[in-house]
Amino acid sequence: MAISERVEFPGAHGFSLAARFERAQAPEQAVAIFAHCFSCSKDVFAASRISAGLAERGISVLRFDFTGLGASGGDFANTNFSSNIADLIAAADWLRGQNLAPALLVGHSLGGAACLMAAGRIPEVRAVVTLGAPAHADHVAAQFADSIAEIEAHGEAHVTLGGRPFRLKRDFLEDVRGQKLLDATGQLRRALLVLHAPLDATVGIENAAEIFAAAKHPKSFVSLDGADHLLTRKTDAIYAADVIAAWAGRYIGIAPTIVSPSPSPAEEAPAQAAFPVVVEESGGQLRNRVTAGRHRLLAGEPQSHGGEDSGPSPFQWLAAGLGACTSMTMRLYADRKGWPVTGIRVEVNHVKRGPDETGQPDVFTRTIHLAGQLNDEQRQRLLEIAEKCPVHKTLIRGSDVPTLLAPAKDDQTVT
Repeated sequence: MAISERVEFPGAHGFSLAARFERAQAPEQAVAIFAHCFSCSKDVFAASRISAGLAERGISVLRFDFTGLGASGGDFANTNFSSNIADLIAAADWLRGQNLAPALLVGHSLGGAACLMAAGRIPEVRAVVTLGAPAHADHVAAQFADSIAEIEAHGEAHVTLGGRPFRLKRDFLEDVRGQKLLDATGQLRRALLVLHAPLDATVGIENAAEIFAAAKHPKSFVSLDGADHLLTRKTDAIYAADVIAAWAGRYIGIAPTIVSPSPSPAEEAPAQAAFPVVVEESGGQLRNRVTAGRHRLLAGEPQSHGGEDSGPSPFQWLAAGLGACTSMTMRLYADRKGWPVTGIRVEVNHVKRGPDETGQPDVFTRTIHLAGQLNDEQRQRLLEIAEKCPVHKTLIRGSDVPTLLAPAKDDQTVT
């Protein structure tokens, strides 16, 4: 289950933007930003359900309210499509400051159009997903077509969008009319996934065709058959999250877990199954494919160390193992005691004390976050239980690491 955190960060125009950070319980495999639809908020069903679904599959997601919407500061009347793009870039800047730069942008409706425009200005982004996005930013004007003449004549007008009143200015109209969305799509230089419902009554399916045609490869299209524009059916939102997670893994350097029904006891592998972890080179610079049972993962090194940042580094994998084991050990104990622990997050920071030849041990600092109505005694007991984590014990005890060289004839099969 994902952990949802309430956060705030400064928007492009100085106002505080309200956000939710859906954190994957394991250390982040990747981070995404979700941009909501026009006049909606971060808490609209599609945004909240898809973000939670991606977090359950290993992709942490920041979803936020654009300036003047939801719980964010500022006046909606003073915003436009360009300010939405700027807010998206501000969200990426904030994540970068947390060492969590986004690799994926997901945008719903006009939020999808904003993602197409913003991606080129966020260097870490490798892939973009649009859901029911228009091919032209001024398509949104159809939602207040009866008020366009008044806006142009008087400079502004009060309109009703989604049953709520808003004030729109002429600047908004001029801004969306001046956007060259398809040009930006053609110059995206990122992998693109277009998701659209064939019977979308708000943004017609022809918009998906235009976006897809303008984009360069790699690009993909998936039909959200039977869905409405807002993806109000839970099954449609879950399906979208499954598709996005499976598709994105190839481009953002992870292998997300697709959530499926738990196997029966007869199908489930023993907890201590004796299979080796296999690591092989996988093309690219310092890129390795990791096979652990039925799981497929990637390891790499950051560009600063000569790699392509294609996956967590070896020491990050080691820290991830410590964090995962700590979380699981505490969870098993809390559940056995019936304590109301609603979420566990373990942050692991690895520091080398000096060159290996000095004999100084490395330091792995664990910071444990516990959610739930726990008293001080329960929290302290869980901290003590963390010390019983088997990986923790292995690290502090030390390990023998015999290294064998396979026969030469076996090496001929290495690919």
